[in-house]
Amino acid sequence: MFTFIYVMLESGIHSVDERLRARSEKGASAVEYGLLIAGIAAVIVVIVFALGGVLHNVFTNTCASINSNTAC
Repeated sequence: MFTFIYVMLESGIHSVDERLRARSEKGASAVEYGLLIAGIAAVIVVIVFALGGVLHNVFTNTCASINSNTAC
């Protein structure tokens, strides 16, 4: 009888431990995805600031070559 109770308690402890471990891994993967998205956003911001002046000059030169001041 005591063996049965011990086995039931032991299996219950393992299932609770597995559920807690799975829950903590889900939280870890959410943090990893958040860091990945933040990194991608930072790269996009750097690219926009780096190319912003170049694109402004390209569009300004295109507008000047068309000689249409009202379209700019």
